[in-house]
Amino acid sequence: MTPDALRALVARALENSNTAPANATSVATALVQAEIDGQKGHGLSRVPAYAAQARSGKVAGRAKPRVMRPRPGAVVVDAADGFAFPALDVAIAELAAIAPAQGIGVAAIHHSHHFGVAGRPVERLAEQGLIAIAMGNSPKAIAPWGGTQAIFGTNPIAFAAPRRKDPPLVIDLSLSKVARGRVMVAAQKGEAIPEGWALDRDGRPTTDAKAALDGAMLPMGDAKGAALVLMVEILAAALTASHLGFEAASFFTADGPPPRVGQMLLAIDPDALSGGAFAERLETLLAAMLAQPGVRLPGMRRLANRAKAASGPIEVDGKLLAEIEALAR
Repeated sequence: MTPDALRALVARALENSNTAPANATSVATALVQAEIDGQKGHGLSRVPAYAAQARSGKVAGRAKPRVMRPRPGAVVVDAADGFAFPALDVAIAELAAIAPAQGIGVAAIHHSHHFGVAGRPVERLAEQGLIAIAMGNSPKAIAPWGGTQAIFGTNPIAFAAPRRKDPPLVIDLSLSKVARGRVMVAAQKGEAIPEGWALDRDGRPTTDAKAALDGAMLPMGDAKGAALVLMVEILAAALTASHLGFEAASFFTADGPPPRVGQMLLAIDPDALSGGAFAERLETLLAAMLAQPGVRLPGMRRLANRAKAASGPIEVDGKLLAEIEALAR
């Protein structure tokens, strides 16, 4: 299917599931972009769960984000228990105005939902000439280092920097060894996962995707990764007055209360700090990296996937497509 056809289909499925048209369009745009970029765990595989949660009221499909400006460089966005993407749209628009004027701007989003691909919001800010960092917390999936019971989410962190002539440099990390969405996709397909990704509910290593979803993901970088998970939990949940990972309801099921997780976005005008030298310094650094054989910059696969989608239709899992089409009727 073409990207436009997929966006329209997903939007219809969500509108039929008690979601306002503007919110459905925002969510559909984000999910289809994730599918195009090869991030299938944050793409179309989320549509059935999103639709079910909008129907049950776990996510408020008709919510309108509310914006507050407590300080000149600070924005607080209340997602109002709705989808994260409309709230992110608002935060990005606010930061795009604040950061050039103030030199820096920060946005806190609370009462929010699944963050999706963390790299996309920062990429959108970098496309407007800003350096950006984003963090989000999520329902419990990772145990503290040395423990076996999940407390933290997979807590993604992303960074983007504008470039002179090329698309922004984007770094996007889930702080588990792999994104939990990949485990979800494996569970949906009945496939095993590699050993070393997760523990079962008893703290034992497992290759069973369903047992992993019921247990705990392992952090990347072991103890160091676990420390980064804690840092993101503080900045994305405590700082935004949101639910902590162990307090948040699942993103995958329609039962239970709204997750009410948080996201934090930081935007910096590079010229405010570098005196206009940032672009040259960045390109010098990247050129030195690329001078070594075998080196590639982060995000090259994403850009290749986009180029492929621009020249032809997107392949979609037939079973999943049938499920989305049924929701859209």
